[in-house]
Amino acid sequence: MYDVVVIGAGAAGMSAGIYAARYGLKAVVIGREMGGTANNAHLVENYPGFKSINGMELMEKFAEHLKSLGVKLENVEVVGIDRNNGHFTVKTAGNEKFDGKSLILAMGTVRRKLNIPGEDEFLGKGVSYCATCDGPFFRDKVVAVVGGSDGACNTAVQLAEYCKKVYVFYRKEKLRAEPFWVAKIEKNKRIEVVHNVNVKEIMGDKFVKAVKLDNNKKIDIEGIFIEIGGVPQISLIKNMGVKVDEKNHIVIDSSQRTNVDGVYAAGDITTGSNKWSQIITASAEGATAARAVFYDLKKE
Repeated sequence: MYDVVVIGAGAAGMSAGIYAARYGLKAVVIGREMGGTANNAHLVENYPGFKSINGMELMEKFAEHLKSLGVKLENVEVVGIDRNNGHFTVKTAGNEKFDGKSLILAMGTVRRKLNIPGEDEFLGKGVSYCATCDGPFFRDKVVAVVGGSDGACNTAVQLAEYCKKVYVFYRKEKLRAEPFWVAKIEKNKRIEVVHNVNVKEIMGDKFVKAVKLDNNKKIDIEGIFIEIGGVPQISLIKNMGVKVDEKNHIVIDSSQRTNVDGVYAAGDITTGSNKWSQIITASAEGATAARAVFYDLKKE
């Protein structure tokens, strides 16, 4: 029986595990992918202590820290959660079961899709949601990024290192990324931002060849990277009575508690940190959740 089972192995989940160990709690961290969406960050230049670091490398350091404290990190998908006699049983795709007195939900988000013609058809054939994974395959090609956030601008800067031209298609008049990223975009001659447009269709034959915009223009490209944010992964908790807001973020209080006793949440999946999806805010929420678990179990 674990004091806490953490579901999700990204920044929030691993930070929760680290702090749980420091509070003397018996914890396990379970997640399909160590590092989560932070792995996709080409450069992280706003995490204190690191002037510049690759997202995957930073997450590996999180994992090393976690394991050094004796916390088990299970890289496997969670497929179900049951509650019996006040305790929780977490079931994995590997047919393992982990029993815990409490849960920290840190499943994060999955990439939001455009839901337009050609998006599914050309997935893996020019359509991608991960520049870190697929970007090098587009060396010396013309590509596009959809979005105007930090993630989209980070992706565009990364792709400009080896693509001959990078379009950024954004539906608003100004990019909403941090000024740091906007400045990088504006200084890069390989990047062209097209404002006030939406991509309506992705076109091609065997591979992506072009996109059609809602201004009726057709632009030839060979790859498109979709960076329009994420959708909270809440499928595991739909039958648990955990309260979510209108956009399916888990509602939490200032200590990361949900409305269900023994269930806490941290990171991009929550309403916390003003829904600011950053590694540092996810880490802080994970730490806060572990602290709340400690004090709540102490009351028992």
